[in-house]
Amino acid sequence: MTDIASLLMPHLMLAPIALPMLTAALMLLMREEHQRLKLGLNILSTLVGLVIAISLLGWTDQAGAPVTMGVYLPGNWPAPFGISLALDRLSALMLVTTSIVALSSIVFAAARWHRAGVHFHPLFQFQLMGLSGAFLTADLFNLFVFFEITLAASYGLLLHGSGRARIQSGLHYIAINLAASSLLLIGVSMLYGITGTLNMADLASAIPHVDAADRGLLHAAASILAMAFLIKAAMWPLNFWLVPAYSAATAPVGALFAMMTKLGVYTVLRLWTLMFSSQAGDSALFGSAWLMCGGMLTMVFGAIGMLGSQRLTNLAGYAAILSSGTLLAATGFGQNLLTAGVLYYLPSSTLAVAALFLLADLIDRWRNAGARTAPYEDDEAPFLNAELVPTTGLNLDEDEEVLIGRVIPAAAAFLGLAFMVCTLVISGLPPLSGFVGKIAMLNALLNPLGVGTSAGYQPGIWGWTLLTLLIGTGLVGSIALIRVGMRHFWASHDRNTPQLRVAEGLPIAALLLCCVAMTVQAGPVMRYMQNAADALHSPGTYIHGVLTQAPVPNPAPILSQEQP
Repeated sequence: MTDIASLLMPHLMLAPIALPMLTAALMLLMREEHQRLKLGLNILSTLVGLVIAISLLGWTDQAGAPVTMGVYLPGNWPAPFGISLALDRLSALMLVTTSIVALSSIVFAAARWHRAGVHFHPLFQFQLMGLSGAFLTADLFNLFVFFEITLAASYGLLLHGSGRARIQSGLHYIAINLAASSLLLIGVSMLYGITGTLNMADLASAIPHVDAADRGLLHAAASILAMAFLIKAAMWPLNFWLVPAYSAATAPVGALFAMMTKLGVYTVLRLWTLMFSSQAGDSALFGSAWLMCGGMLTMVFGAIGMLGSQRLTNLAGYAAILSSGTLLAATGFGQNLLTAGVLYYLPSSTLAVAALFLLADLIDRWRNAGARTAPYEDDEAPFLNAELVPTTGLNLDEDEEVLIGRVIPAAAAFLGLAFMVCTLVISGLPPLSGFVGKIAMLNALLNPLGVGTSAGYQPGIWGWTLLTLLIGTGLVGSIALIRVGMRHFWASHDRNTPQLRVAEGLPIAALLLCCVAMTVQAGPVMRYMQNAADALHSPGTYIHGVLTQAPVPNPAPILSQEQP
């Protein structure tokens, strides 16, 4: 049975790309009136994709092996001549996180948002196809292709629901990303001209041997390439587009876009550890200071933005920027122990930010006295419905009667508890996964020469600065979130009871329960992240695995039994 699984798993690597592509193509053949059928196909395909992603993640961690990866050659041509897909712990982690966020988003959209425009479901699946392909591809050209698929789908998703604000923000978003795509194509072309290859593993093996006369051109090409990725990763000052675009999008699209930002972080982490590892010769750790400095400035920008935000969707957008800044700054140190904390913090912060985007939609609707942009259908009954007692004070109502002991409506209690969990995770407060991830990063900064530390930029003033920012931005973020929570949940309002349906409450609960599960299983999860970080900072295994993958031999011809 184990041998069969080991034979099938490499072929299963193609499924996260092929499944959404085929699903989207099928839905394009259906008439727009078949919304329920498209919704069912979308949810089913995303659910199957999640099961496949979890299976791939379990396969990469089989038997607790320090390094496990799979390589698939779709055209059956060896690298670097043909297309290669590579799966390791990092790419499997990103696939699972993407699938969880996507499934939560589409279930939330099922309540009403999927009917706000046309072609929502095919665009959603094409978005998943682009994200999955970017996480699995092992060459720069196909990375560019999957980036463009992701961006093309995101243009339509951002405009979904129409409205002046979405169109205006969408046009800005399209212009910025077209510029980023141009930079990406220029950087890829320059790297190919210098090294003669676009395969990531072959590129990493060629960089130490680049002539000294071409070294400056190599670094210029890498810098141009990094600009494209850092725009998507929302590094300051390239992130001015993010908050207007994400806050204008519908709630499920904003939640999915939280994963798009992490795509930029993933590409920086993947390519930087491959191309400019400590084994890259004269180019070792190139750009580390820029990553650290830019990431820290992004953290400050995100924290100040959270503190100044008046709208919940803007608050969620700045929280995504703060998360990206934290990841980029810590990545720049190039140390495996710190990177393990980064990898633990990445999914937990992404899930919490996605949940905050969904919560913002429900809280804003409640704030507007339960106004809806789309009517409920007769067969879709609200859940968690109860009468809300109007209040005007912290402990007394308008008649100066004590509020303590009154029953809190279940819907309001659910929103309040979910917002509280988001606050704890995003701010890095104990005891949830955001706190565990930050503690892991702080421990690595305070013990830079500990056992198992890889060669990298040894923390000095940079390390103390990041340590201060991890604590300070968490404090500022918690103040911003607590202030908003007090305004919406603690202060009294003459509002009706929030009307929530299962399709709206379940995705938020699932996202936050994943954060709780990461906390409960912190030991095994951190072990997985440490193995992933060790493999990233020792890229020899990745390079060898991709370049030595042999094509499947042609079947032997069947000889005729007839004698001549």
